[in-house]
Amino acid sequence: MSLNKKTMVREIGRRTRLSNRDVERVIETLVDVWTEELVSGGRIEIEHFLVLDVRTVECTANRLMPERRFRRITVRASKVLRERLNMPKQTIDLG
Repeated sequence: MSLNKKTMVREIGRRTRLSNRDVERVIETLVDVWTEELVSGGRIEIEHFLVLDVRTVECTANRLMPERRFRRITVRASKVLRERLNMPKQTIDLG
C-alpha cells in the first residue's frame, strides 16, 4: 500500500472530521511552506519523525562540463521512527 494525496486527505478528514476540501488546503499550504523553506536553504525538522535538509554538492569540472553546484535534499528519519520501523509488526502501537 502507498499513501498518495487523495488517500491522505480522505484519512485525515475521517480522523479529524474536517471536510476533505479543508484538509486538502492544509496539505497544499504545508507543501508550499516546506518548499519555500527548502528553496531558501532552510531545514525542516519534525520532532520524532524526520528531518529534511538542503546540502550543496560540488561537482568537479571536466572538459565537457564546467564546475557546478547542485543542491541535494537529505531526508533522515528520527530515532523514534527508526525504532518503530524496526519493531515486529504485531507489537506496533498505532494509537
